[in-house]
This record gives sequence, C-alpha cells and structure tokens, in this order.
Amino acid sequence: MQNPPNISRRGILGAAAAGAAAATVLPAAAMAGGSKGHLTRVPRDQISVQLYTLRNQLAIDLDASLAELAHIGYRRVEHAGFVGRTATEFRAALRRAGLRATSGHVGIPQPFDAATWEAALEDANIVGNRYIVHPYFGTDAAGNPIRDSAVWKAFAKDLNKAGKLARKHGLDFGYHNHHNEFARQDGGKLTGFDVLTRETDPGLVHLEVDLFWAFRGAADPVDLIGRNRGRIKQVHVKDLAPSGSFADPGDGFIDFGRIFDHSREAGLIEYIVERDDAGSPPRTPADALITARRGFQFLDTLRF
Repeated sequence: MQNPPNISRRGILGAAAAGAAAATVLPAAAMAGGSKGHLTRVPRDQISVQLYTLRNQLAIDLDASLAELAHIGYRRVEHAGFVGRTATEFRAALRRAGLRATSGHVGIPQPFDAATWEAALEDANIVGNRYIVHPYFGTDAAGNPIRDSAVWKAFAKDLNKAGKLARKHGLDFGYHNHHNEFARQDGGKLTGFDVLTRETDPGLVHLEVDLFWAFRGAADPVDLIGRNRGRIKQVHVKDLAPSGSFADPGDGFIDFGRIFDHSREAGLIEYIVERDDAGSPPRTPADALITARRGFQFLDTLRF
C-alpha cells in the first residue's frame, strides 16, 4: 500500500530509519580489497544521488525529502527535472535542505534547436549545475535498439553541438548510457557506444556510465574505462539483482570495488546512487529514501 499524499516529515524519517538497520550490515563485497596493496575509498564529498530514484517521494513532499537526503549525508544531487517548480524555486528548495544540484539530466532537442537548448542551459546555471547530461538515446519508433551507425553518427554531431553551447555557458556536457548503445551496428562488430565515443569530441562530451545498464548491454565497465581514459567523469551506482532487475547498491551482482579501482584512470568525479524502481509499486514512495540511505552507506564504507 502506498503512503497517503499528506505524509509527514516524521513519517518520512521513520520510513528511512526502518531501512537503516538493514543497511548497517553490508555485503561482503562492500569491504573487498583492491590489488594495490592498500585500500582506497570513495571520497564522501563525491557521493551523489540521482533524484529520479526519489521522483514519487519528491512529488509528495519535496522539502522533507530533500532534508532527509541531507540528513543521510548527501551534499550533492543530480536532478531529473524540477518537480513542477521553476529553476529558481527548485534551487531555493535545495538551499533550504543544504544541498547542491551539481548535475542534471536534460535531453537535447531532437531535431537539434540551439535556442531551445540554450534555454535549458540557462536553467541549469540558475539551479547551479556544473554538469548537464543527456539521459537517453538509442531506440527507434518501435522501441527497438538502433542498429544503423549512420543514426548514431548524426546524433553524435548533435551532441558535439550541445557540448559546444554548454561550454559557452560554463557547463560540462555529458552523455548517459542505457543498454541500447551496445547493440551491434550494420551487422558488424561496432556498437553504438563505439560510434558515439569515436564521433564526439572528448573536450565537448564526457561520459556518465550507468554501470547497471552497461552490464545489461554485456559491456564490462572496466573495459569501457580502458578505452575512454579520463573521459568518464560520472557513474550511476545502480546494482543488478539476480532477477536481472534493480537492487540497492551492494545487494546485487556488480563488483563496484573492481570498477572503482580504476577511478583515477576513468577520471571519476561523481559517484551517483540510483535505482529506477526504488519508489514504484510494489515498493512505496518512501522506500526510495531507504535506497538512498543504503546507497550512501554502501559507498561511504566501500574499500577497494
């Protein structure tokens, strides 16, 4: 049963606290050591959370939900829209909670339109973003993965245009993957991700690798790092459940320590907790706060 729309801040805090006990005993993978002879940790001030994870809960009570994220320990977030507010109103809500939206997901217009994109960039600056990231591409009108490299090349040109305008506005533009990017193109071995990374300018378009979707696309993130050194500034820390669906970070199959052992090589600056179904039925909206807490604690205690 979902929470009533007038859920109180006390109710939110209680729901999040209910998951805290379970999060205190982390999986063995959370304490895995690296091969360097010493242990490294994720810098606490680089841990973020994608607010898409909490979209249902934010719609119920924006201020209380943001306040709980700050209480958990987050200082930065990545937004996916402004929850029905203007950019100015959304920034004010973040400030009340003591949070910064260092990054935001905003799709570039298709077909590309410079004026529309510049308006989005202006909003990003109002909110206080450092990064602005295109969130989705790669399916045709029927919802099937694109397998024509010409389509990816044309989109890469638009990404370069978007990145050039973003830089003009003082923003760093990135691209976020799903699994569609790893479909083979033109009947050969080249993937859509290969085309995008070859055809975009690394100085204009960085990569935000969604680790869950990379694995779902049969791509090893360590291999992606090796082929894109210094270009992967952000990752989505989203775990893979035995069912093939989503899990709270640390509860699934992904060996995050093995990946983060290559953080310096990647160029990583932000580790962003996410779970697509965190607050969707059969889970309740407030369950997303439990995911946020577990994700923060997992990253904060992970050693590699």
